[in-house]
Amino acid sequence: MTGILTLNEGSSSLKFGFYTAGPDGVEERLSGEVEGNQPADMFDRIDAALDGTKPAAIGHRIVHGGPDLFAPVVIDAGVLAKLEQATAFAPLHGPAALSLIRATQLRYPNVPQVACFDTGFHADLPPVAAVLPIPKAFRKDGVRRYGFHGLSCQSIVSQLRPDLPERLIIAHLGSGASVTAVRAGKSVDTSMGLTPSGGVVMASRAGDLDPGLLLYLMRERGVDSAGIEDIVDRHSGLLGISGLSDDLRKLHAVAATDTDAALAIAIFCRSVAKQIAAMMAALGGADMIVFTGGIGENDAIVRTAICADLRWAGVQAAGIATNSPRVIVQVLASQEGAEIARGVLHITKTANPAR
Repeated sequence: MTGILTLNEGSSSLKFGFYTAGPDGVEERLSGEVEGNQPADMFDRIDAALDGTKPAAIGHRIVHGGPDLFAPVVIDAGVLAKLEQATAFAPLHGPAALSLIRATQLRYPNVPQVACFDTGFHADLPPVAAVLPIPKAFRKDGVRRYGFHGLSCQSIVSQLRPDLPERLIIAHLGSGASVTAVRAGKSVDTSMGLTPSGGVVMASRAGDLDPGLLLYLMRERGVDSAGIEDIVDRHSGLLGISGLSDDLRKLHAVAATDTDAALAIAIFCRSVAKQIAAMMAALGGADMIVFTGGIGENDAIVRTAICADLRWAGVQAAGIATNSPRVIVQVLASQEGAEIARGVLHITKTANPAR
């Protein structure tokens, strides 16, 4: 295999990477990012950067594969049909992922494409975490806690080996945000549920809400299901609280004089701290907390505020010296592209063992 192209469609950008197989797995040769969701612009940049080199295989980050797809899989007509069905669980991400896959197939015909799933890391959640507290009959339809940002979580686990702590909490904080409890390298609980809309407060997503609020909006305000989806996914979170922006950088810039911007930041930080505390309950404590994602890696103000809320548990913000920290705090870059490339390499080697 001469090269693996990875495509990672996030909430606010398209990321790409090009990897080759090396003695220690995969090695990144180039990477880039296109703001917004413009596949044509991204393909032009990729082709220019590769200077005529064609990928041997292409890996896609897929947010939700539904109840049947967790492990990396070569994309064929049957897989596409299952991804279509899975859009019911992730309407914010699923259709965009399918559109990108089809655009990629047109741009790179006859190149094998592999789907790598954010839910895969959480596939074996114990029932106490996976089962949702609604009537049992819904479970047969795939209604469960799936968990997301799994490729990011797996990349953190990979980076920490061979010194992986027994009790690890990963806070992936970006436009989408989640907190995951990891015991001995395995996910045992996570903040997102059936869809990527739940859990902590996010850029424009509400996170966990009282179900009665949604019923109130439907009953008293006449909001239909499409309207509910629009409110909780696109107009809530930091954007909804501040009434200004879903970008923490813009909120920080005006927080000293704008009380709503300051409140949005405070609510975001508190919601993350509460979820980290919940994961401590699931793990019986924590040995390490890792912050990752665009906000987790780059926003020291947010990290410090979250750690301050957890000082009672022996958490000290990264970079602050202490004689005996009970919980180590680290900042690590999410390497989702590398995890996608590893998944592609594994499945193509399995399918073609002579390679």
